[in-house]
Amino acid sequence: MVIFTIGAIFFVGLDCFLKAFAFNNSDYKLNLIGEILKFNYKENYYIAFSLPLSGSFLIVLIVLIILGLIFFYLYCINRKRYNNLIPLALIILGASSNLYDRVRYGFVIDYLDLKYFTVFNLSDAMIVIGMLLLLIITNRACRQIPYSATNPNKSCKFRH
Repeated sequence: MVIFTIGAIFFVGLDCFLKAFAFNNSDYKLNLIGEILKFNYKENYYIAFSLPLSGSFLIVLIVLIILGLIFFYLYCINRKRYNNLIPLALIILGASSNLYDRVRYGFVIDYLDLKYFTVFNLSDAMIVIGMLLLLIITNRACRQIPYSATNPNKSCKFRH
């Protein structure tokens, strides 16, 4: 957990630094991997994949989601489901960093421009990686519980 905590602090700090750098140098562009990945400042007023949802409703929704994730994190600690903690922390930290931008600037600062796809930031990557890890963990847990049509209690659920 110590290594994870240090890593999380590093990535959140790096994301904050890169957001500040992009914001203060909005004309600065850099090819990171040829034309495929560029450092390029963009203001994102919407949510994931530029879905048209913004404003105070979005801020309230994000705060509620983060609070729900924090309660689930505490539930996992209480139930000794430690394998869920790292993915949940990645999601909570990434979402909180983007929420901070949204409250402070009215938009999220994105700076990694992936050709033919989208512009995103390190917080977005933390959220996606956290979700993928959570799906993998859940899938593995489901494979360990045999499905039984005659006994629905043996179907795949989160372990209690």
